[in-house]
Amino acid sequence: MKSLATVLVLLFIWVVGLTAFADRVDRYAPVTNAPSADAIVALTGASDVRIETAMRLLQAKKGQRMLISGVHRDATREDIRNVTRGYGELYDCCVDLDYEAETTLGNAQHTAQWARARDYDSLILVTSDFHMARALLELKAALPGVVLRPYAIETDTVDAARWWVTGESARRMTLEYSKYLVVLFRELILSLDGEEPRSAASTSPAETGRLQIETVE
Repeated sequence: MKSLATVLVLLFIWVVGLTAFADRVDRYAPVTNAPSADAIVALTGASDVRIETAMRLLQAKKGQRMLISGVHRDATREDIRNVTRGYGELYDCCVDLDYEAETTLGNAQHTAQWARARDYDSLILVTSDFHMARALLELKAALPGVVLRPYAIETDTVDAARWWVTGESARRMTLEYSKYLVVLFRELILSLDGEEPRSAASTSPAETGRLQIETVE
């Protein structure tokens, strides 16, 4: 009976946490007032909406420069230029591409080195609403002291306010919450051990070139 009670208590705590997480996701989007920062970072996803949104922010001078992190290695710079549509000149002068990141942790590591190399103190982070919490957690570990301003893209297929109603919303939300907990516990364990978080490992600006970040000057 004690084992069952323990399981039920843990399950209750997990569900309460999931509900709080879903509420946080629901409040991320839509964004009413676009923030400003030194630069903008867009994390690639299943659609081009994140890149298109980030380009609009760059056009509005909400940041000086932009990094697209997680570009597929088979995509050329011209392929990504086509996604930006009417922002060709701005793309040619002010957008860098990160071909190395394959995970959110990778996004954070490579964004951190890019930001350090350019001495940025603040970043606008553009990603989907349900992904934002985990992305912020990874970036905060990688860039302590840097101000992060979220700009979330609302996901049509996920109803964060009523995530339990549809199978798709429930699946996406529980999966993302579980991933978020893994990152949270990882950082907590590292901090208790007195170790520097893996995603915040110090890297000199000179090493940025090893990351295959395609820059334009």
